[in-house]
Amino acid sequence: MRLNNLKPNPGAKHRRKRLGSGESSGLGKTCGRGHKGQRSRSGGSIRPGFEGGQMPLARRLPKKGFSNVAFAKKGAVVNVADLEARFEAGQVVNEAALRESGLLKGSCDYVKLLGNGDVTKAFTIEGLRVSGSAREKIEKAGGSVAESEPDS
Repeated sequence: MRLNNLKPNPGAKHRRKRLGSGESSGLGKTCGRGHKGQRSRSGGSIRPGFEGGQMPLARRLPKKGFSNVAFAKKGAVVNVADLEARFEAGQVVNEAALRESGLLKGSCDYVKLLGNGDVTKAFTIEGLRVSGSAREKIEKAGGSVAESEPDS
């Protein structure tokens, strides 16, 4: 077997449909778009959900319920393993310190410290929400937690 003998499997290759290349090609003249009408024109397409001027289904159905998406509090999560990697022992950890270290980006309503990972350094945590396991690990390592009050 040589490179010049290689062939694709039978049926694996299809010829590309060449629109407008004569009537015998099967896609000449109107190129498969039919005669006249909106979809035969260039740029002639309708947006999804358009029902030809009839009142669309999404507007016909009654609106019901409430979504809290616009009012939901957006929180950021940081693990104790991240603190171990980025901060020195005895350092105060708050939202400003987390942003400075690069652990926190963008806007958020609160920051929660979770207990994923191990802690050997003593940190002072201020103004963050802290999970039970994170609080336990920080206090076991000799640190302290001054937790912020959760917003209601």
